[in-house]
Amino acid sequence: MAKAFAEIAFTPEVRAVQARQGSAEACAPFLSPEADRADLLGPAERAFVEARDGFYQATVSSSGWPYVQFRGGPAGFIKALDSRTLGYADLRGNRQYLSAGNLEGDGRVALFFMDYPHRRRLKVLGRAALVAAEDDPALIEALFPKGWRARPERAVLITVAALDWNCPQHIPQRLTAAEFKPHLAPVLEELEQLRAENARLRAAAARD
Repeated sequence: MAKAFAEIAFTPEVRAVQARQGSAEACAPFLSPEADRADLLGPAERAFVEARDGFYQATVSSSGWPYVQFRGGPAGFIKALDSRTLGYADLRGNRQYLSAGNLEGDGRVALFFMDYPHRRRLKVLGRAALVAAEDDPALIEALFPKGWRARPERAVLITVAALDWNCPQHIPQRLTAAEFKPHLAPVLEELEQLRAENARLRAAAARD
């Protein structure tokens, strides 16, 4: 775990559990002065984020309850604007505005970016700000994917506080229909060849 992430995540309560479970000593190096801080989006993180077609976003309500929502769209709909900032166009949905309302009161967010086929995961902690579409049309245009048939209501800009690449243990390997298509192509090709061969054999049997 990176230092910036550990500084936020290792609360006194977490450290107490680590001590009880015998992992406090193993976790201590994450907070050492020599530990990699990792609070900037490097080329690897930026490429990984912009290749995703969805991510999980957790916000905090004024009642203290967390709320997790899946955000999806065409690959690249969330953009790394610079080494500290992520942004995406927030679309009109069911008009309950749970995430938007939570962010009005508390801008803290936790993001999970998943690559199921390769069993990779990037966790990001940050603070989000909302920008109404009518207040900055140019920003909305820059964030909104070309040709996407949806209505953006606002932009969400997230200032990164910490990030961490998580281990692949227990991540299931899953593929979307588009990701599975190249693996299925040889099977479909062989099926067509077998169908054609069966047709030829039936025609030959009919002539006999």
